[in-house]
Amino acid sequence: MSETIGFAIQGPGMVADYHRQAIAANAELDARLVAVSHYNPARFAEVSAKFGAPCLSQGDMLAHPAVDVLCICTPSGQHADQAVAAAQAGKHVLVEKPMALSLADADAMIAACGRAGVNLGVVLQRRAEPLFRRVYDAVRAGDLGDLTLGVVTVPYYRPQAYYDQADWRGTWALDGGVLMNQGIHLVDLLVWYMGDPVEVQAHADTLGRDIEVEDTLAATLRFASGALATVTATTTAAPGFPHRIEIYGTGGGVQIEGEIVGRWALADPAKATVAPPQVGAPAQAGAGSDPRGIAPTGHVAIFRDFIVALRENRAPQVDGAEGRRSLAAVLAVYRAAGLS
Repeated sequence: MSETIGFAIQGPGMVADYHRQAIAANAELDARLVAVSHYNPARFAEVSAKFGAPCLSQGDMLAHPAVDVLCICTPSGQHADQAVAAAQAGKHVLVEKPMALSLADADAMIAACGRAGVNLGVVLQRRAEPLFRRVYDAVRAGDLGDLTLGVVTVPYYRPQAYYDQADWRGTWALDGGVLMNQGIHLVDLLVWYMGDPVEVQAHADTLGRDIEVEDTLAATLRFASGALATVTATTTAAPGFPHRIEIYGTGGGVQIEGEIVGRWALADPAKATVAPPQVGAPAQAGAGSDPRGIAPTGHVAIFRDFIVALRENRAPQVDGAEGRRSLAAVLAVYRAAGLS
């Protein structure tokens, strides 16, 4: 790895700006944006001006000797082919969630990066946030006792105009529904804390939007330990509300709304291994009402871990295998709901 780590961004949409900010925020680790890629040459000048880097075709970008890492920010159904092409060109890959829309595609990405000897990271950035890491540490330390119940609630609002702005939105081929697109971050935390589900029951429907995919879903999950969880999600809850994740066990529980702890209570606080954080004020809707409502801190942290992983010649915190877990859980819910 050279002193400078050169990043390229494929797909200059909304989420690409979070990648641009994360690269800039890690400049002290010698990260820099080298190029941006777009499929339409007529937009190269516009995209280049927006990002402050040359806009290139995919082929020219992958051939660029200063590009070490490709950030994939395109529609989800395009991730697999682009990641495989990047790996074959010897580029490391950092792909937005979900890493793919099928397990076969996820496995192809993992295999291609393994053959090429390059890192594959998935932007499930909440794992890199200190708060959610603290919950993980508390669970692993046994502070919550034996886990018995998890609760994920995603009461989001996305108007019809959100889906109408691009042909790929709200399609099975390129996007997925509320659980795949919006809810997967919370599903990822659930499996990180509680393990992979072994039994799933679910219902889903399209109740308020003119789209192919589901806009409302409810599921129950059972884990190998016997613990249970509920997952509910919608994009019809106007004006949009903060998501919630709750984890309970025989020794205590944690309730988080948005990125703010509402309650962290233990049956025996004196035996805690991980110090509970301070309880915060009520959360704002954030991404619940606007996809731009997430803070850039998670992306900054996941990029920092990816860069350090390259320096230390190790896998990133959320590698392809970890990214595959939340995808597998979402697809299991979809199968249980009769969506696939």
